[in-house]
Amino acid sequence: MNPRHIALAVLVAAIWGFNFVVIHVGLANFPPILFSALRFLAAAVPAVLFVGKPSVPWRWVLLVGLVLGVLKFSLLFGGMYAGMPPGLSSLVLQSQVIFTTFFAFVVLRERPRGVQLTGIAIACAGIVVIALDYGAGSPLGAFLLVLGAAACWGVSNVVMKYAKPADTLRFMVWVSAVAVLPLFALSFLFEDMSALTRLSWGGAGAIGYVAWISTLLGFGIWGFLLQRYDASTVAPFSLLVPIFGMLSAWLFLGEQLTALRLAAGGLVLAGLAIPQLVARPAARTAALSEPLVPAVR
Repeated sequence: MNPRHIALAVLVAAIWGFNFVVIHVGLANFPPILFSALRFLAAAVPAVLFVGKPSVPWRWVLLVGLVLGVLKFSLLFGGMYAGMPPGLSSLVLQSQVIFTTFFAFVVLRERPRGVQLTGIAIACAGIVVIALDYGAGSPLGAFLLVLGAAACWGVSNVVMKYAKPADTLRFMVWVSAVAVLPLFALSFLFEDMSALTRLSWGGAGAIGYVAWISTLLGFGIWGFLLQRYDASTVAPFSLLVPIFGMLSAWLFLGEQLTALRLAAGGLVLAGLAIPQLVARPAARTAALSEPLVPAVR
């Protein structure tokens, strides 16, 4: 990659990492499902009027919209709303690699290589350390919700790999549109929607960032890079997301970076990076641990 494109890839990772701090701000203004619904509404409208129809059958758009847009983000935002810190959330969410590999083996019969299994084992050790450290003084349920979000991300990765959307941005715009009505219905049934009458500048800014900067701009740049380089060249930059996530949470929210959490984070990132560093380029391109498209953050 040339230096300009490397800078763009790092910029996307920074946008997606800082997104967890912005989500924290949004959740201070809205209940989690309602915030997710507003985010997808802002991302889809008016974009659906200009991007054209998706390049894959509608069943894949609907499936990813429900699994990724509705389930994943309800669990992620719910976990953060229940107390899971933004920085740790950005890290635990990367366990989607583990779930992606597992679901790909079960559904697509794609057998993971030895180096993938080694990396997964190391990353799992880091996740266990985080669970023990976080659960010692905080609600373990919040951690499990974020872990469930990672599992939903893994399912959606397998579906997207099978569907192979040619235009990443167009696909994600329509996925966002699919998620809007179910999320508003769930919020109406289970949440207090009166926050809509108390819209603040902070809440409006959080919606704008996660919808337009993180989703549309981030995926626009990411799709631009994927069109010019192999997935194995672009995908490793997503490993920077939890680094930016934890650093921004430390800088802006005062989230603690204890030695134990840093060590656990190092294990997770090392486990995710090992298949990238060791595997041959041709094998890396085919590896399911590198999702075709990182999910909307």
